Amino acid sequence: MADRGRPRGFDRELALRRAMEVFWERGYDSASMTDLTTAMGINSPSLYAAFGDKEALFRAAVDLYCRTDGGHTARALREESTAYAAIEAMLRDNVTAYTDPGLPSGCMVVLAGATYATRTAPIREFLVEARRETGEDIRARLERGVTEGDLAPDTDTAALAAFYSTVLYGLSIQARDGVGHAELSAAVDSALRVLAAAAS
Repeated sequence: MADRGRPRGFDRELALRRAMEVFWERGYDSASMTDLTTAMGINSPSLYAAFGDKEALFRAAVDLYCRTDGGHTARALREESTAYAAIEAMLRDNVTAYTDPGLPSGCMVVLAGATYATRTAPIREFLVEARRETGEDIRARLERGVTEGDLAPDTDTAALAAFYSTVLYGLSIQARDGVGHAELSAAVDSALRVLAAAAS
């Protein structure tokens, strides 16, 4: 039996995607419950029954983002054959995604919690942890490059991981500010010269 208040034919995944886009575009604090229920095509009781409270909905939306539109970094780090190719694909694929006119600009994990109040500190901490994990994944891929011989043995993987995390998040902010694909791609070209110097 359908939950009380849930409309017939409720598509949970589609509703979650619409919520994700609201959070991505407006950020956690600025996305009101009215914004969310309107975009999702459901009423408040249905939202609470299906997802819990706003924070739980946001966490589910971030998970969806990381599995779909925000999955470029994980894919590049996992699938590319060398450390250089992985970092290049990570940056270039994200620039393309960040500037896709059919989607909100930039990265949801970077931008959705850019402003916060004390009451939303758990959301900020959740996003900080997600970004920290990305930095660790970048470092792990660089360390693998050292182990496999495509980066020099003395490569400072911690410093490079911090650098490329900063580049990645900066590209997101610039995309939200309206900087276009060509200009962001030129920035990527410059950033990759750093890694080219460490490549064996």
